[in-house]
Amino acid sequence: MSERDYLTLDVFTTQPFGGNQVAIIPDARGLDGETMQRVTKEFNYSETTFILPPPEGSECVAQVRIFTPTNEIPFAGHPNVGTAWAVASMGELFGNPVGDRFVFDELAGKVDCQVRRENGAIVSASIAAPAPLQIGEELDLGVVAACISLPEESIETARHQPQQVSVGLTFVVTELKSLEALGAAKPDGAAFTAAHERYRHPHLFSVFMYTRVGPNHLRARMFAPLNNIPEDPATGSASAATAAFLAHLDGAESTDLIIEQGVEMGRPSRLELSVRGAEVRVGGPCVPVMRGALAF
Repeated sequence: MSERDYLTLDVFTTQPFGGNQVAIIPDARGLDGETMQRVTKEFNYSETTFILPPPEGSECVAQVRIFTPTNEIPFAGHPNVGTAWAVASMGELFGNPVGDRFVFDELAGKVDCQVRRENGAIVSASIAAPAPLQIGEELDLGVVAACISLPEESIETARHQPQQVSVGLTFVVTELKSLEALGAAKPDGAAFTAAHERYRHPHLFSVFMYTRVGPNHLRARMFAPLNNIPEDPATGSASAATAAFLAHLDGAESTDLIIEQGVEMGRPSRLELSVRGAEVRVGGPCVPVMRGALAF
C-alpha cells in the first residue's frame, strides 16, 4: 500500500462549501491514467487534477492532467484556477521554486496562471485559456430545449442561436430569456445522448445556459450528464468561452464580465472574466477545505 497526499479547494468563492470543488494530487508521479481515473471517481467531484513534472526542457512548472468522473479532458477552468492557487501556496514543485506567475503544460496547450496577493496572502488566482475562441456549429432549438427540459420559447435568439464554442473545451452556449427559465431548467439524459450522437460534439455534449441580470453581469447554469455531472456549480472553461463569444458578437477588443453560477445548487460561485484581444482570462478566490492522504 502507498500513500498520496491530496488537498481540496472550493473555487470561485470566499466561503467554504460554496463554489466548485476540486481535488488536487500535488505529486502524481508513478500513477497511470487508469489509476487517475479511479481516484477521480473516488472523489466524485466534477474534476480532479494530477500534477506531474513538466516535459524535459519545458518552461512550464508542471504538467497537469485533468479528469472528470468519466474521462480525461484537455482543459478546464475551475480545476486550473484551484490548482494554480494550490501551487502558488506551496511555493515550490518538485524541488523548484514557484512564483506568482507560471505556466502549466496540458493536453489543450500551455495554460498561463497568475495569483494576486494582498499583504502576502493569495486573494485570487486566474488562468488564461490555452486557445483562442473557436466557433462551431449552430444547434437546433428543439434539440437544446429537450436537453434542458424547457420549451423552445424560453431560449433567447435575438443575438445568437445555441452555439458550439470553445477556448480549449467545447460547450453549447445558450441564452435564456429570464431567470425563471434558468431556474426551471433540468437536464434530460436521454436528450443529451441523442444530441451527442446527432452533432458529434468534440467532447461529451454539455450545455451552458445564461441570462442577463445587468450590464456585463450574467447568471448561468451548466449541465453535463454524459460526464456524470448533472449540474456544475462553476464552469470556468464554459464561462471563458462565453465571454470570448459575446465579445466577438459585440465586436469588442476588450471587455470584463461577471458570471454567477451555482446559485440554484446552493453553491454560489462568482467568476471574473476578462477579454483582451484573443486572450480570455477567468479567475476568482479559492478556499482550502481538506488535506489528507490517499492510501491504496
